[in-house]
Amino acid sequence: MNKNDYIIRLERKEENREVENLVRESFWNGYRPGCSEHYVIHVRIDYPSFVKELDFVMEQKGHLIGQYMFMKTIIDADDGRTIDILTMGPIGITPDLKRHGYGKALLDYSLEKAADLGFGAVLFEGNIGFYGNSGFDYARRFGIRYHDLPEGADDSFFLCKELIPRYLNGVTGVYQTPKGYYVDDSDVEKFDKGFPSKEKLKLPGQLF
Repeated sequence: MNKNDYIIRLERKEENREVENLVRESFWNGYRPGCSEHYVIHVRIDYPSFVKELDFVMEQKGHLIGQYMFMKTIIDADDGRTIDILTMGPIGITPDLKRHGYGKALLDYSLEKAADLGFGAVLFEGNIGFYGNSGFDYARRFGIRYHDLPEGADDSFFLCKELIPRYLNGVTGVYQTPKGYYVDDSDVEKFDKGFPSKEKLKLPGQLF
């Protein structure tokens, strides 16, 4: 990957459909047969938690090759406070450019811009093997629990990064996923009919 062969910028309204298709291609048959991430992208603007100032795309030679988004959410702290934080994703990279460093470049840029806007921390579900390279750690080490996860269950998917040092000092509590990430399968199916037909496959390693 050459750092001079791409630009990262805010998404334009007229690019919405192109971004949705990019995300669909990126996630298809990844975590489940088919995917729902392109529908999450589609409905994000309906939610006040969506951070339009952090709605980025990556462009290479006039073509979109990557996308990133954030939503605002909270930690319900054990002491009764409400702690404002961010969550993020989906992050989509066009399939033929995955594992070439573009995803990390887009991630690191987006986190830097989120910090510039004054956001204190990011919590989300991801793979520590990838996101650990950008400073994420297990959320449990910050005293934050994933909502509805039974005690003792595997929480290694739940990650955290402070954007403001010590932002979460003295905080313990429960993370809440924004409503925008909860989508109905029937709505996803209906929305997906507007895209070119693709085969849904049940593959090893899928989560759902």
